Amino acid sequence: MDVNKLTEIIGADFYTGVPDSQLRALCDYMMDVYGIDSKHHVIGANEGNCAALAAGYHLATGKVPVVYMQNSGEGNIVNPAVSLLHEKVYGIPCIFLIGWRGEPGVHDEPQHIYQGEITLKLLEDMGIDSFVISKDTSEGEVRDKMLEYDKQLSKGKNVAFVIRKGALQYEKKVAYRNDYGMIREEIIRHIVQYSGSDPVVSTTGKASRELFEIREANGQGHPYDFLTVGSMGHASSIALGIALHRPEKKIWCIDGDGAALMHMGAMAVIGQAAPDNLVHIVINNGAHESVGGMPTPAGGDRLKLVKVAEGCGYRRVYYAENFEELDEALRLAKEEDGLAFIEVKAAIGAREDLGRPSTTPVENKEAFMEYL
Repeated sequence: MDVNKLTEIIGADFYTGVPDSQLRALCDYMMDVYGIDSKHHVIGANEGNCAALAAGYHLATGKVPVVYMQNSGEGNIVNPAVSLLHEKVYGIPCIFLIGWRGEPGVHDEPQHIYQGEITLKLLEDMGIDSFVISKDTSEGEVRDKMLEYDKQLSKGKNVAFVIRKGALQYEKKVAYRNDYGMIREEIIRHIVQYSGSDPVVSTTGKASRELFEIREANGQGHPYDFLTVGSMGHASSIALGIALHRPEKKIWCIDGDGAALMHMGAMAVIGQAAPDNLVHIVINNGAHESVGGMPTPAGGDRLKLVKVAEGCGYRRVYYAENFEELDEALRLAKEEDGLAFIEVKAAIGAREDLGRPSTTPVENKEAFMEYL
């Protein structure tokens, strides 16, 4: 279905969400038509943030907002959906557009499998009526469903369109880029040189895939790394838990800007705990690259993650825009004690032939635990 038709049928003038590769056509449409500096479109930090933002829009205008997300984001909307939006509370209407990763019968990555199985059930449990849009869903079917949804929305209920793989199309494909020169894979290669045999926790997306391939190329095997293939935004908390209970080891966390922003409160907890043996590295390309490249609020000069880390109590903070600055920061983080944070500015982009881990999540966990 063409995104132009879907947005016309929905008839909303405010969208907020977290990008998803399954919704790439919608995301490209939003960036092409609205961009991000607009009252019509806001890319949120996490899906719960977007649901609350949508509530504010409704309170201010009386209109119905749209929140878009990957189905992995359903967990983040449970609280606002049932304790804020729900008809038994404030009765704030909202339309959700949800990319269905891990749909039963459709091959996908391990972290999406169970989430895919329970996607529709979770919506049902939250009292959100859902309609699945497939490649062969007609415009008329969607119009009819929207007429039905309009009645529910007028009563303060929430509804959802669940989007199957390949169901949406848009004639333009937006290209995302920035002006930074360091490539993330090469940044991770430098991190691996300095971390040596220290344990590493890496965030979801391409960073973990690149770390896996670097280990393969180095002939190192994979016992050192915990690849957080799902659970976006929680890699730093996992690393904190390890660092607190294995104080004799230097623990490295390879994070991304989108992930760090998604649950940025974790940085306050890390700063308060202040383990001397934790190095938290955020590779900041200002983009949700693993799902298409849409911008995060950490792009440009508006938000400085090093200042956030400093304010949260990280003892040592470093910033790098080139490999000379990166190597010096990594050297200091390796040789000295004290909670460290490194923000590394990176270009958007990855190899087209980038592979995926050949080990299962359980195999990864067991090998990592044995190494620890």
